[in-house]
Amino acid sequence: MKQFTFLLFFSLYVVCSYGQTGFKRNDIYFEAAGNGLFTSLNYERQLTKQPGLGLRLGVGVYSENAFYLTIPVGINYLFKLNNEKSFIDAGLGATWTRIDGNLFGDSKNLNGDHFVNFVPSIGYRRHTNNNLIWRISLTPIANKYGLVPWFGFSIGKRF
Repeated sequence: MKQFTFLLFFSLYVVCSYGQTGFKRNDIYFEAAGNGLFTSLNYERQLTKQPGLGLRLGVGVYSENAFYLTIPVGINYLFKLNNEKSFIDAGLGATWTRIDGNLFGDSKNLNGDHFVNFVPSIGYRRHTNNNLIWRISLTPIANKYGLVPWFGFSIGKRF
């Protein structure tokens, strides 16, 4: 049991130490407009050891005539600019929406209460010295109702 406890604490120490010194690959951020349609809270993970390919997943809301739950997912790539903390952020996402925030709903009433939006994006991203992130992007939305020009603004924390 002592060996297991030692191994567990040593593993946590190594993981935490690595996370403090290397490139921070995780982001959690709030996004206004953007992939979540009105607002969303997102988690993003860089898949490479340096800025590059990343995946994101979020949960958000949209409200026009009714309340919609939104689940944005996507893939993006960070292109480094001259400054090591500035990037062009290009991506492709999909946002699943469901009316009334009910994930499963009544199986008898599935007509028109959910739909998928496709959201390509291009924007500017900045990482700060305090491990903060902010981003502004153009995120047009394409769905069964047509194409809508859209934008997004994000702010969050890197870890």
